[in-house]
Amino acid sequence: MEDLPPPLVVEILNRLTDSTDLARCRLASKTLNSLSHEVRSVNLLCNLSRYLKSRLPETKAHVTPFKAIFNNLVRESRCLNSVSIGVDKSLREISYDDVDDESDDLYLTDVGFVKEWLPTICGELRKLSISDFWIQSCWRKSDVLSLISSCCNNLMELELKNAWLSVDGLNPMTRLTNLTLEFIRLEDEDLSKINDCFPSLRVLNLVGVGGLKDPKIHLLHLQACLWTVSNAPLSLTISAPNLVSLRLKCVKPKSLVLDTPLLSDFHLSVEEVYDFRVKEFCNLENFLLESSSLCSLLGMFTSGKSIKKLTVDSLKWNEALETRKFGLEALFDVFPNVISLNLGPGAWSEAEICFRKGGLKDRNAMKELTEIVAHLVVYDIEVTLSFIYSILDKCTNLSDMALLLHPKEDSRAASSLISMCTTYGPRVRWRWGMWKEGSKDTWVSVGI
Repeated sequence: MEDLPPPLVVEILNRLTDSTDLARCRLASKTLNSLSHEVRSVNLLCNLSRYLKSRLPETKAHVTPFKAIFNNLVRESRCLNSVSIGVDKSLREISYDDVDDESDDLYLTDVGFVKEWLPTICGELRKLSISDFWIQSCWRKSDVLSLISSCCNNLMELELKNAWLSVDGLNPMTRLTNLTLEFIRLEDEDLSKINDCFPSLRVLNLVGVGGLKDPKIHLLHLQACLWTVSNAPLSLTISAPNLVSLRLKCVKPKSLVLDTPLLSDFHLSVEEVYDFRVKEFCNLENFLLESSSLCSLLGMFTSGKSIKKLTVDSLKWNEALETRKFGLEALFDVFPNVISLNLGPGAWSEAEICFRKGGLKDRNAMKELTEIVAHLVVYDIEVTLSFIYSILDKCTNLSDMALLLHPKEDSRAASSLISMCTTYGPRVRWRWGMWKEGSKDTWVSVGI
């Protein structure tokens, strides 16, 4: 390898996804050691095997400290633009009962540790990711955000996971466009300061951020947001005039207020919400809705006329289905211009029960529909067939129908369902498949 041109060697070293291999290369030869300082990224992860070896009496003396390996990797690096350090997800299996000391060997957001290496490489740094070890970090409040903001003037992407963060001394970072906080402990005033100090954010991911009571996001340039909220009763507010894509998952917030006029792609998963306030979605085209109370939530929408592609499902749909009152008519009253409709197993079951009680009323809005994807659980094949036939009769422009059956369905009943559907609707292009909880849909040939 030493006979290769230096630029090619550097390119090879840059392609190493695990920087542990980079550390080994440094030991292999003086040439590789010298050229390794030209790499543009470092990615070092502590896995479960390494962690366990560092704890066992018979092996820990032979394990180089994880922080020391990282410091050696970044020391004297000349052009790092991406740094990622963390613990593997497998370490989440470690419980507090397995830790009988107050170690900090994997406390990676320790400001003292970060101060050893960050100021020397921050000039060219564009992306920084630190994934901490929760058992060691959750009870220590870290000032690492302040340190990062004080020296990383050119940073564009920041990712912090599994830590308790302080925003004291946080400086504005006007070049930062992407921020991910995952399993982070914050408070409402901390989130407010993040809004103020990161004004140029275009992508924001908040996953399992705890400690928030009435959080508000107010970012003028935000374009994409992923926000999963804990089960605490919260009032959530998002004010983002340029937001285009929103993935929001919460349990039972007191209120949900959205001021996002340019939103075009919206995924909302919520068990129940008592107050849902939103200005009219003039640009929303793709909407995914998961809820335990579909009917009441639909009643809070003022209008969904712009929506063309709609996915709907009911959470906890197998619980007390007979009491639910969600029907396709209610769906089309709110979203009259839907062209493509995807019904999850809960939504289909609720709609079928509603149909069984009162039939399917005629709606002009149904004439717009051209495609349906439905995830079926067949309790009574005659009712299911009658429901499908009624949909075909009302949706006169329907040209594509995809039905996915649960694997538990009897194969003879499934074959009968397929045969009768294709006979009744020869104008429709039929597709068949199977769905299973927690798995991707699989498409099968007609001969099940």
